[in-house]
Amino acid sequence: MKKTSATLIIAGFVSLGSALPAAAQETTDIGTLTPEKAAKAHSAQPNYSPYAGRNFPTRPLFGDTHLHTAVSFDAGVFGARLSPRDAYRFAKGQQVTTNTGQQARLSRALDFLVVADHSDNMGMFPDLAAGKPNIVADPQGRKWYEMIMSGKGQEAALQVIGAFSDGSFPKALIYAPDTAAFKSTWLDTIEAADENNDPGRFTAFIGYEWTAQGAYNIHRNVIYKDSGETARQSLPFTTAAPLGSPRETDLWKWMADYEAKTGGDVLAIAHNGNVSNGLMFPLIQPFTDLPVDKAYATARHKWEPIYEATQMKGDGEAHPFLSPNDEFAGFEKWDFGNLDASEAKKPEMLEHEYARSGLKLGLKMEKEFGVNPFKFGMVGSTDAHTGLAAVEEDNFFGKVAPMEPSSERLTNVFVKNAKTGIVVNDRQVVSAGYAAVWASENTRESIFEAMERRETYATTGTRMAVRFFGGYEFKDADAQNRSPAVAGYSKGVPMGGDLGAAPEGKVPTFLVAALKDPIGANLDRYQIVKGWLDDKGETHEQVYDVVWSGDRNVGADGKVPSVGSTVDIANATWTNTIGAPELIAVWKDPDFDPAESVFYYGRVIEIPTPRWTTYDAKYYGHKLPEDVLPSIQERAYTSPIWYTP
Repeated sequence: MKKTSATLIIAGFVSLGSALPAAAQETTDIGTLTPEKAAKAHSAQPNYSPYAGRNFPTRPLFGDTHLHTAVSFDAGVFGARLSPRDAYRFAKGQQVTTNTGQQARLSRALDFLVVADHSDNMGMFPDLAAGKPNIVADPQGRKWYEMIMSGKGQEAALQVIGAFSDGSFPKALIYAPDTAAFKSTWLDTIEAADENNDPGRFTAFIGYEWTAQGAYNIHRNVIYKDSGETARQSLPFTTAAPLGSPRETDLWKWMADYEAKTGGDVLAIAHNGNVSNGLMFPLIQPFTDLPVDKAYATARHKWEPIYEATQMKGDGEAHPFLSPNDEFAGFEKWDFGNLDASEAKKPEMLEHEYARSGLKLGLKMEKEFGVNPFKFGMVGSTDAHTGLAAVEEDNFFGKVAPMEPSSERLTNVFVKNAKTGIVVNDRQVVSAGYAAVWASENTRESIFEAMERRETYATTGTRMAVRFFGGYEFKDADAQNRSPAVAGYSKGVPMGGDLGAAPEGKVPTFLVAALKDPIGANLDRYQIVKGWLDDKGETHEQVYDVVWSGDRNVGADGKVPSVGSTVDIANATWTNTIGAPELIAVWKDPDFDPAESVFYYGRVIEIPTPRWTTYDAKYYGHKLPEDVLPSIQERAYTSPIWYTP
């Protein structure tokens, strides 16, 4: 009976019009058709399983590349007490007791985390709070410690900050890289990362923040691909002379030296350009008279493949002054001045602060130098100084410890500068963001390599899945495939890539797809932002609505109307009765000129949802302040795809 059945099955295979492989013709006896022969028989056929042999990333990994703990001098001063190990526990989805004694937990664990504590004075404040012998041996250190023990921690914090700012900070209390205390702190930071690194499940990166020029915020996070065995062979770079430098060119030299010495691999992420007061994407090297030249452009291109486009100190994608025709520019903008509000913002600074304008400047520089210093991918991250990578609007734990949930944080002041009169309130701080990475595995190596090739995108806290592919052969039918990445990788390049030369008569086409956050809001629209350099050396930009939810039609102004809102402000909730759970389409550039340098990136926008301040007002029974929006539209920004003639 078994023999007959086998014969009928194979005969049926032939009768349906498929050619029977020669190996299968050897016998119809199931007893002699061995697994080896069966495998050989089917080797000439395509896999039935569409997932077999798949060699590209299949889901985004979400994480934070910019988190501070009590090890950071400023975080500790402001009350952070959570350690790097606490930060990893929280990111892994475990419940922790926060700096203010509250219980907190993420809705879902993250996939990776970089604890990026400031390298300058690393570890000093935990030792001050603990009354370590080297601290209390100094008269000023003992005074500050006694103030903390007597409940005057805030007053002590202000004195510590003041001394550090005016240069009166005791030299004996400075933790420089050549001190035993600094080295001990760095080794413990490394050990915490290695202890929590769990390949395949959770990635804990070794890293630190190089905090150049303080209030002008041209800071960089340095991330290691390496394990502790390699990372501990070199100490972090600081900004203070003689062992450090405030110039990013010197940081890049340190990175080159580290790799040469150890055989390791590092990259840097510049962040928060919107409070750099024009220094993030410069024409003149910051705090020098030196113009940006080919050497600068080449080094920055090599060492800084991705950029932090959104975080707690404001969103940095685009500004209305620079993009007046983009109704979605200026999301959660911080444009008052530099970080401590000691210098007010001037309009001419803005071009050198925002990601979109930086990408446009990069096209100009590439024309001049032959290399683009601002050819970066996008990520978001928190810059939280609490040890808590918590950015969901209904689960926001602030930027510093005093900003953790409280009845007062809707009215508290975050920054106030008497000289300029600028005041920034806690309620203006943004609940953002996360870094999304298309990596094949959840490992240091795979995520790091995805960052290096810029296959990343930024989100303002949502965990939507976003695809962006560019090529010349995409067809509308590719958008009907339930696995768009198959066509995306086989016909084009993913986000972060470069289009090759345009074939005769061809223009760039893009396959775009987005899937809502599983527990988040529906999607409003998927847009493509295009920037280009014309033959006169001038840059331009255009935002195209590619695919959107509902039956809305493009208006006379060329724009898709608002999606509307379901937000219930009083109850801090919304419904997914508008918008779409997914968006997918193929788009062709209608204005392509093969002689012009171009970049394209995707921007995906959700329907409106309550802002964190609205959740606070509901929870504490307060009236929502009139100077904050009750709802926002969370979004994602993909890394660009470039075309160079």
